Amino acid sequence: MTLPILSPAEARVLGVLIEKQRTVPDSYPLTLNSLLAGCNQKTSRHPVMELSEAQAQDALDSLRRQSLIDESSGGRALRYGHNADRVLRLPSQSVILLAVLMLRGPQTAGELRIASDRMHNFADISSVEGFLDEMAERAAGALVVKLPRLPGAREARWAHLLSGEVEVPAASAEPVSGGAGSSTDVAAGEVAALRAQVSRLEGELAHLKGLVARVYAELGLEESAG
Repeated sequence: MTLPILSPAEARVLGVLIEKQRTVPDSYPLTLNSLLAGCNQKTSRHPVMELSEAQAQDALDSLRRQSLIDESSGGRALRYGHNADRVLRLPSQSVILLAVLMLRGPQTAGELRIASDRMHNFADISSVEGFLDEMAERAAGALVVKLPRLPGAREARWAHLLSGEVEVPAASAEPVSGGAGSSTDVAAGEVAALRAQVSRLEGELAHLKGLVARVYAELGLEESAG
């Protein structure tokens, strides 16, 4: 099939549904309110968005017309789930990588491996690259593209093509040390990905602390020191 180009809002909605199916399975399929909260998260999202309920609903309606999502009844609210694996005819690992790219923007293979950890534990970077290569060489049309390395970068980043072609720099960087795929490159990618993971966890911890403080305040309790 020829997949229509997704708008930024549609890509965000689809990415969130794929992510939440695996990270909060007890809440999946998602209500509109839960979906909107996932779309407008301040952590683990690039770019950060402020979608309105109407914009999220418009994106859902468009994705449903493309058979990429299903709508079902659950309790007093409609719930939404994705059909990306079936429509795109991809294994779950590839769908997960696409979701991370839709939610976080271009990533190196090392960053993708760590960012995907809560959804799938890839054995190593080579495994991630294998699924990326398959999507890039897909007979029905590429779904991802490997971007030229930026000046000073050790690893190339990957981007999804579900929202159309990606603008790339006119020139890529020359290798700074070692050959392509060298252990130095892999190590640098792992370090960068770990730093991104630490930053995400710090943001989530701050969010949880805020929730705990609010619960204490609502109950009229005082938090213990430390």
